[in-house]
Amino acid sequence: MIAARALHYVLKIGNRARNILFFRDVLGMKVLRHEEFTQGCDAACNGPYDNRWSKTMIGYGPESSNFVIELTYNYGVQEYKLGNDLAGLTVACPGVLDRARTHNFPVEEQSDPTQPPVLRSPDGYPVFVVPDPNPQVQRVALNVTDLAKARSYWADTLGMVPVGSGGTDRAELSYDQGKFVLELRQSIGALDRAKAYGRIAFAVPYDVQPRIDELIQKMGGTILTPLITLDTPGKASVRVIILADPDGHEICFVDEEGFSALSAVDPESNAALDKYIIKDPFQK
Repeated sequence: MIAARALHYVLKIGNRARNILFFRDVLGMKVLRHEEFTQGCDAACNGPYDNRWSKTMIGYGPESSNFVIELTYNYGVQEYKLGNDLAGLTVACPGVLDRARTHNFPVEEQSDPTQPPVLRSPDGYPVFVVPDPNPQVQRVALNVTDLAKARSYWADTLGMVPVGSGGTDRAELSYDQGKFVLELRQSIGALDRAKAYGRIAFAVPYDVQPRIDELIQKMGGTILTPLITLDTPGKASVRVIILADPDGHEICFVDEEGFSALSAVDPESNAALDKYIIKDPFQK
């Protein structure tokens, strides 16, 4: 069994300025750190692109204690085909719906009044907004083609613990007693990850990563990127291993020691991001 800490979910974004408006000014998140890269990531962190790209970590509190969102922007890529792999993010923050209306983001009320309203990010990612006064990213929901098989992989292999009632069409899993929940939903029909597919990340101790590698190899699972060390200019290096679950959902296990140093909040990141948005030659 693996004991891990949930870190973030990666979203590829097109119009960076519009996305920052949505996540920062509508959802009420804060820019925690921003990093620019001149070439593609060796672990395909920015997807299958070998070009200049940026990473913006944004959320309701420091990465050391909050699940956050990673916004990955590839210079020159204006949009991505959206698949049906991501069922949605669930966030809690007061005033979100009022700010959405102010900034002309439609609020979609669901037919079931017990279900939260939905916003769509500029790229079309669904965001469910719940009336909890404690700002946080509460859960990520992924669609799967075989719920029993997916639940077995995430729970029996990766050690996530079932929480909540779930039901016959979904499973709720967590590494931290439900503070952050990964929700697996039984899809209707085929799953299409398209070009906008994401990645979820967790932290484990450095010496646990080789055991994950051994475990997945022994069970015949998929390792997309074997253990590799990634560098960030001017910051700490981290070691990662990238897996894929039975539906191809990407999973990154990063070493806790390196990531704790890398993920320190950068108070200059918000201004730096705004500077890069203004200078961006692809979004004038």
